[in-house]
Amino acid sequence: MKKPVFVYSDDLLRYKFNEGHPFNQLRVKLTYDLLRMADALDDSQIIEPRMATDEELALIHDTAYIEAVKKAGDGTLKGAAAENYGLGTEDTPMFPGMHEASAWIVGATLQAADMVMEGKATYGFNPSGGLHHGFRGKASGFCVYNDSAVAIAYLKKKYNARVLYIDTDAHHGDGVQWSFYEDPDACTLSIHETGRYLFPGTGNVTERGQSDGYGYSFNLPVDAFTEDESWLELYETAVHEVVSFFKPDVILSQNGADAHYFDPLTHLSVTMKSFHAIPRIAKAAADRFCGGKWIATGGGGYDIWRVVPRAWSEIWLAMNDIDLEGSLPMEWIEKWQKAAPVTLPLTWEDPPGLYKPIPRKPEIMEKNSLTLTKALHHIRDSRKKT
Repeated sequence: MKKPVFVYSDDLLRYKFNEGHPFNQLRVKLTYDLLRMADALDDSQIIEPRMATDEELALIHDTAYIEAVKKAGDGTLKGAAAENYGLGTEDTPMFPGMHEASAWIVGATLQAADMVMEGKATYGFNPSGGLHHGFRGKASGFCVYNDSAVAIAYLKKKYNARVLYIDTDAHHGDGVQWSFYEDPDACTLSIHETGRYLFPGTGNVTERGQSDGYGYSFNLPVDAFTEDESWLELYETAVHEVVSFFKPDVILSQNGADAHYFDPLTHLSVTMKSFHAIPRIAKAAADRFCGGKWIATGGGGYDIWRVVPRAWSEIWLAMNDIDLEGSLPMEWIEKWQKAAPVTLPLTWEDPPGLYKPIPRKPEIMEKNSLTLTKALHHIRDSRKKT
């Protein structure tokens, strides 16, 4: 009997810039441990990743850039040459073995894609992936190679698939959007904090694609301090209408956990209520429209102790039709509390009253609702005409 697969090995933890960098792949290990200790991740469902080949990386990335990343990893890329490729910056510092560590993550997402597309697994999850800011010839926003963009190109080439990419990271999925901005067979849907306040500053509702790809990019830039009610209204409505419009063969979702109220790099007020619902809505869409073909990755998430393990565990729980409520495994709390600089949560849910009431809530909700209407305007118009 086919089951979902979870792509994991310690090789995926090698993507590490430095000790003080906010991007910390320990969160993948924390998620893995939480699921294991909750008896929700069986040995038979864990598969080893593989390293993506240069040819696979070149489906998206320029060969000169791939060579530059290799040089960065062995310490021979210097000065202006590094800066031209977005490497050696404060956001994306160079580190030993950078190419190999990044290629492992891309290969893990491709491994999940192959398992799903070849009918060997119902769904596939690579929590280490979702590096959506990487460009064809430049690193950006903590992202060296863009595993999501490579996976979309791979799915199109190998399986002739129409791919819907859904991105719920608080930061706009710019690298993926621009990679397929003229492509009518790859549709991108990103819900994120407005770029007026947050990197990368893109993802406006007017970014709809161009040329043959016009109408296949959807952006929902929400206002700062957006809460669960508004976030889920936009997300669920957009997913349903975009999937109905695009009719994909497969859904690839990027599941950043940085929209949470605790996240130190963003300004949203989302709680675990949304992170419980997000993957279940994606799964329902895949089951209804794609014969169940759904591949999920991680993404952003910088409160690695209190938020990411629970949020990413919910993806796996959704894939396996498991609902866990109440207390987290005490074994997990006891193991990791010693290393955590904050008090770990005790339950899967966030407690009531996590933050003070947002004074502009009605205004924020009205503004977000208008954004949703603008973002879906052209597909709603096309339905009226038919």
